[in-house]
Amino acid sequence: MARRKRVAPGPDQFLICDPSELPAAKSARRLLKQLERPLWTEAKALLIARYLYYFVLITKHGTYIDGFAGPQRAKHPKMWAAKLVLESQPRWLRNFFLCDNKASQVERLRELEAQQPTDPRRSIQILSGDFNQEVHNVLASGKITDREATFCLLDQRTFECKWETLGALAAHKPHNKIELFYFLPVGWLNRSIKATKDEQALFEWWGQDIDELRNAGSWEKGEIASNRMRDELGYAYACPWPIWKEMHSGRLMYFMVHASDHPEAPLLMQRAYNNALKPPEPIEALQHELPNLFTDAGSGN
Repeated sequence: MARRKRVAPGPDQFLICDPSELPAAKSARRLLKQLERPLWTEAKALLIARYLYYFVLITKHGTYIDGFAGPQRAKHPKMWAAKLVLESQPRWLRNFFLCDNKASQVERLRELEAQQPTDPRRSIQILSGDFNQEVHNVLASGKITDREATFCLLDQRTFECKWETLGALAAHKPHNKIELFYFLPVGWLNRSIKATKDEQALFEWWGQDIDELRNAGSWEKGEIASNRMRDELGYAYACPWPIWKEMHSGRLMYFMVHASDHPEAPLLMQRAYNNALKPPEPIEALQHELPNLFTDAGSGN
C-alpha cells in the first residue's frame, strides 16, 4: 500500500500540542490545538526571552545555561538570545553559564559580559570549549542545586549537541529536572544526514540509530524527539514548538523542543509563543491573571 503523503499545515493554520491538556502519563497521546500565530526564525530569540521573563517572575531567581551562546547573526542583536536574557528585566536570574567553542564567539560573549552593570548577586561564567564536555563543569559548579530553578538553551548548529549531554542535564537533579529548550533542524535534517560521512558522529548526536528520524516527516520528527525526552530522559512534559523560515513562509524550518517537569511550564511556553512579538505584559497584570502561578514554588524547576 502506498504511503499517503502528509500535507503540513500552512503558517496561518497549524497544529501543536495543547499544553493545558497534556496528561502526566508519559505514554499518553498529546492533544492538539491551534496557536494564534506562527513564529519564524528571526523571532526565535524573542520567544526564548519572553519565556524567561515569565520564568523569572514566578521563580524570583534562577540559573540560565546556554550551550551554544554566541550570536548566530552578529548584526542582529534582537536575534541573540543570550543578550536578550542577560539584559531582561527584572534582573532576578543570578547564575549564567554561556558557552561556545569558537574563539570569535567567545570574544563576543566576553564583550557582552563587560557591558553588564556590576551586580554582586550575579555570576556570569563564559566557557570556551565544546559544551558536550563543558556541561560537566557546569553541573559540578555547585550552583545548580535541587531547589535551583534552571533553564538550558541548546540552540545547536545541526549536530553539535550529543544526546548524552541531554541525558546528563536531565539526570542532574533528582526532582524538578533542568528545563531544556532543544533545537531540532527538521527543515534541512535529512540533507545534512546524507552529507555527513561520519556515522559515529550521527550516532552520538541522536544517541541511537538515526533511521527512524531520517524516515519520518518533519512533524513526526518533532514528535519523536519529544517522546524520547519523556520516555528516555524522564521529563513529565515535552512539546515541539514550530519555527518557520520567515513571516509569511509555509516552510517549517525547525522545532524548539521544550522539556520540563512542571505542569504549568508548557502553558507558559504557549503564552510566550503567542506573545513573543507583543510588548511584555506588566507584572501586576500577570499576577492578577495567573495568581496560582505566583504562589507556586517555580515555573519549571
